[in-house]
Amino acid sequence: MSTSIASSFLVASPTLTCPFFNHSLVFMVEHDVEGSFGFVVNRPSDLPVVSLLDELGVPASEAATSIPVHIGGPVAPQTGWILFEREPGEALENALPLGETLGLTASLEFFRELAAREERPRALLMLGYSGWGPGQLESELKEGSWLPVDYSPELLFETPPDQRWRAALRSLGVDPAWVVGRSVPSA
Repeated sequence: MSTSIASSFLVASPTLTCPFFNHSLVFMVEHDVEGSFGFVVNRPSDLPVVSLLDELGVPASEAATSIPVHIGGPVAPQTGWILFEREPGEALENALPLGETLGLTASLEFFRELAAREERPRALLMLGYSGWGPGQLESELKEGSWLPVDYSPELLFETPPDQRWRAALRSLGVDPAWVVGRSVPSA
């Protein structure tokens, strides 16, 4: 694939039947010849952020208790990552800038700072991540399992998680109800 899909979304085709990625929306962090890395952003975890804050001994403001926790993928589910909105050009310490307005970190110190904020941060806490080996994602894109979607802060932070997959498809003009799979039933 000649164009990078990093800092954008991949929406699972309605015909994708993989149990974990069925109806998924993935925010892509990296995509190059060595492989691809991203987070599923529409799979809320049953684990409340308050439990994580307590377990880590992190005091939190009332606003921080509403930070959503998501299952970011099947790889390393014991790891925690924070995908957050930042000001354009903002210098980041212990975080990776993604595009103009996002950052990514696994820093406990950043988590402490985020939890102390009095206004609700635009952030998602991810448990685990999604990864593809060299050429694997390109193959899945060619077979139509994934469709690229431009990054939208509204889709990531304002659309309810259970509506993100449909909203992403609709942004491409695709109505999931009208998509037919390629398998032919047998008698």
